[in-house]
Amino acid sequence: MTGLGPVAWPPAPIRTERLVLRESEARDRAAFVELFASPEVGTYLGGPRPRDELKRAVPEVPGRRPGLFVIDLDGAMIGMVTLDRRDAERPGHVRPDAGEAELGYMLLPQAWGCGYAAEACAAALDWFADALPGEPVVLCTQTANARAMRLAAKLGFTEVERFEEYGAEQWFGVCSSVTPSGASRYGKTAPSISPGTP
Repeated sequence: MTGLGPVAWPPAPIRTERLVLRESEARDRAAFVELFASPEVGTYLGGPRPRDELKRAVPEVPGRRPGLFVIDLDGAMIGMVTLDRRDAERPGHVRPDAGEAELGYMLLPQAWGCGYAAEACAAALDWFADALPGEPVVLCTQTANARAMRLAAKLGFTEVERFEEYGAEQWFGVCSSVTPSGASRYGKTAPSISPGTP
C-alpha cells in the first residue's frame, strides 16, 4: 500500500482462530495462478485470466507488496486480503483528497462458505485500525454479488453511494465506527461468502 507512512511492512503474521494472514512466499505461486484462473472467482471481477498466461506472468514470489496478506489455512494459501489506496480517478470517495484505503479479498472456491473471508477481512481491518487509527476504509463491490454485500454489512460497512462502473452497478461503502458484536470490532464469521473485490 502506498502512503503507509511509519508503518513497517510486512507486519508479523496475524493469527486468528483458524487462519494466519502473512506475506506471500514462493510456495503460494500455484495458488495465485489458480485464484486468478478460476471462473468462479472471476465472476464479478471481469472473468478469469488464461492459466497459461498466468503461469508465464506470475513471478516466483507473487503478491509480495505492501497491503497484500495471504490467507493461510493449515499451512496452505486459500486466498488473499488487500488494503490498497483507491485510485483518485475512480468514482467513489469519502475524503476530499481521495486515496482512502480500500479493502479487497479473493478466496479459492473450495474455501467458500466457511466464514474464512469474514475472519480474514476482520483481522486485516483490525490490523489497519491499529496501524493507522482514524483512517477510513472503503469497499466497492457489484450489487449483483449478494455474498459480498452480506460480508460488507457483517464487517460494518455502510453504503455511501451506488454508481455504474465496469458495465455493472457498484455498491460503495465505508467502514462505520459502530462496533458489531463479536470478538473483533469487525465480527468473526459470516454466512457463505464468495470472493470479490469489494
